[in-house]
Amino acid sequence: MDPIIAATHADPYPYYAKLRSMGGLTFDPELRLWVASSARAVCAVLAHPDCRVRPALEPVPKAIARGMAGKVFGHLMRMNDGERQRCPRSAFELPLGLIDQNEVRARVNARLLSTDADGLYKAMFRGPVSVVAALLGFSPAQSRTISALTADFAACLSPLSTDVQLAAAHVAAEQLRGQFIELLAEPAVNSSLLAGIRQRFEGDEENLIANLIGLCSQTFEACAGLIGNALLALHRQPELRGESVEALLSELQRFDPSVQNTRRFVAASCEIDGVRVEAGAVILVLLASADRDPALNDNPDQFLLDRPNRRSLSFGSGRHQCPGQALAMSIASATVKEILTHGIELEHLNWHYRPSLNGRIPLFTEVKN
Repeated sequence: MDPIIAATHADPYPYYAKLRSMGGLTFDPELRLWVASSARAVCAVLAHPDCRVRPALEPVPKAIARGMAGKVFGHLMRMNDGERQRCPRSAFELPLGLIDQNEVRARVNARLLSTDADGLYKAMFRGPVSVVAALLGFSPAQSRTISALTADFAACLSPLSTDVQLAAAHVAAEQLRGQFIELLAEPAVNSSLLAGIRQRFEGDEENLIANLIGLCSQTFEACAGLIGNALLALHRQPELRGESVEALLSELQRFDPSVQNTRRFVAASCEIDGVRVEAGAVILVLLASADRDPALNDNPDQFLLDRPNRRSLSFGSGRHQCPGQALAMSIASATVKEILTHGIELEHLNWHYRPSLNGRIPLFTEVKN
């Protein structure tokens, strides 16, 4: 195993523990990158000003740089540092935290749901983005369109995407841009979320549109992983079905997070957690390993719904901590409750983790007789 393959391994956590025992920040000569595995090292990397989210010489991946998906990518606050990250974040953070949870639940419950494999896919991947689109002021029909386009656009964020997927991502980015241009031009949009973001946003419309697309794309994978992994936890531990879904998700996002790792690119030679790292180095930041570090949580390998002083780095830390965490948890909680209300028999479904270099998202398929 290596720290990248680990993201979709059946149980990577003993391997992560082994990495932590070798030192919090170590160099992997085969992958030619540094690996931060301890909570201390992960926090140090995420907080260090010289550890950037993109390489200095490649702010946009070469594979998408020439198309609309690349133009959107270049504006995303999660893919930038400094003012290009702080300004959009300050506009989004407060409005996202003020969303009415009852409205989220109502939006989730209004969607048709089936508990076969196709229904679960739509509940995991399509439903959450539709909810966010509706919160931004799109009609139900428009929200479904935004959700489908976001699925195509999100493919450009993975290094594993094919040329066909990348071409579809450029088309989707163009169409998403058009949808948001029309939304922003509509004077009677009924959305406190969009109004709050626009009131605080300092920048041009292209930057705003890109980050609204980014909000949808982050929702796409974050919620899918939370929902899917919650269903697996309920399958493995049926006794949890009678417990609070909110408590289940709070512990699950620490215990088995859907985002296992992220990367940082060293802009200038520096010292991190007592280790000298040279400019140009790449650091693989094992968020999931840090969450299982005994230095961060007592008895970290136990699944405890009532865990005291729970600490988690699954949604990041510091300047790049996800501003939509509360919204993602709310959508995932409402969706899992709705699935359980309809009844689900996971033993009649197969599952595997979707191919990914950093995500841990199950896909369900029908059991063939």
